Amino acid sequence: MNFIEELKWRGMIQDMMPGTEEELAKGMGTAYVGIDPTADSLHIGHLVSVMILKHFQRCGHRPIALIGGATGMIGDPSGKSQERNLLNEETLRHNQEAIKKQLAKLIDFESKEPNAAILVNNYDWMKEFSFLTFIRDIGKHITVNYMMAKDSVKKRFNGEGDGMSFTEFSYQLLQGYDFLYLYEHYNCKLQLGGSDQWGNITTGSELIRRKLDGEAFAMTCPLIKKADGTKFGKTESGNIWLDPNYTSPYKFYQFWLNVSDEDAKRYIKIFTMLDKQTIDELIERQDAAPHERALQKALAKEVTCMIHSEEEYEKAVAASNILFGNATSDALKSLDERTFLQVFDGVPQFKIAKSDLESENDFLTLCVEKCKMFPSKGELRKLIQGGGISLNKEKVADPYQQVTAENLIADKYLLVQKGKKNYFLVTVE
Repeated sequence: MNFIEELKWRGMIQDMMPGTEEELAKGMGTAYVGIDPTADSLHIGHLVSVMILKHFQRCGHRPIALIGGATGMIGDPSGKSQERNLLNEETLRHNQEAIKKQLAKLIDFESKEPNAAILVNNYDWMKEFSFLTFIRDIGKHITVNYMMAKDSVKKRFNGEGDGMSFTEFSYQLLQGYDFLYLYEHYNCKLQLGGSDQWGNITTGSELIRRKLDGEAFAMTCPLIKKADGTKFGKTESGNIWLDPNYTSPYKFYQFWLNVSDEDAKRYIKIFTMLDKQTIDELIERQDAAPHERALQKALAKEVTCMIHSEEEYEKAVAASNILFGNATSDALKSLDERTFLQVFDGVPQFKIAKSDLESENDFLTLCVEKCKMFPSKGELRKLIQGGGISLNKEKVADPYQQVTAENLIADKYLLVQKGKKNYFLVTVE
């Protein structure tokens, strides 16, 4: 499988240095992607470059994931107008271990083949460098004029944000040295990253040329945006994380399921390993019957299974069916509490005391007097007679049925449903 051809049809190449394809055609190559360890989880914005590493390994080459422990202490100015908070070594090491576990689901570190993935942390080689040694051995090879010409630097000097500290200005030199170090120690001749990294990446290849008279290459992928121009991977509640403690598998699945048709056609190529024929067939199905959302369903399945597991995917589908399909009370009770609350996030909510259930309490009184879900008992009785009301996904036949602690979901919740789409959530405290 040809790595460059694979990425081209997937729309995953923005810029590529001349000679890159010819270099990879010589045999097994080594390439790296830098990952900023400012959190103990990757988010889906990181997935693009990690998917490129996955394709790289699949095509017989060796991927290196570089955790930017040293550079993470400084902060990359690319695409940012403010300095970032600096992290201590203990936090960076914790973040590195958490990130490696996530990467291990996508690239193979344990393979017995020569192209087994490698994880490195640039703090391990930068921590021994003295300032004088660095500026003497590395700084003299790159001119200030060269560094000032980079877009990420020019924007900050032209009034974006509060200017740029010397610390941030030195960032591209440090990243450039990473490339030089990996070139010398791992024969790594290619750096990969997002298109906003082009300036930093080419500084590395230039440093290798000037210091070692070597030849190194650069390739970037496009920055992913939504069709409407807004930022990819952001929701009202923030980033979509790979860690299930930050973004549950249900919410993760829902994110991909709810992308637009136009975005789904791009994302299915970038974020899944499905082959061209399968994707072309899915796009045809989508164009013929957009309402069936074949692309979104395939995309959500592939990415959720890849990042979480097939079991979590099945749970997410079951949770979605509870809200939008004809699920049973057993399916409702099988949800864990966090997923249950996320499924019904945004529906009208009411609170009652546990003592309210312990006293004589019929369904009508609970819904109309205690919670004020319905304007009158008469109206609710009519809805019940018409078969339009459910409690915990079971039709209510008797408006005077007793509601007790035995009805509670997770010993805490009651779910009242009116018709197909209107829900009310009662929390019993």
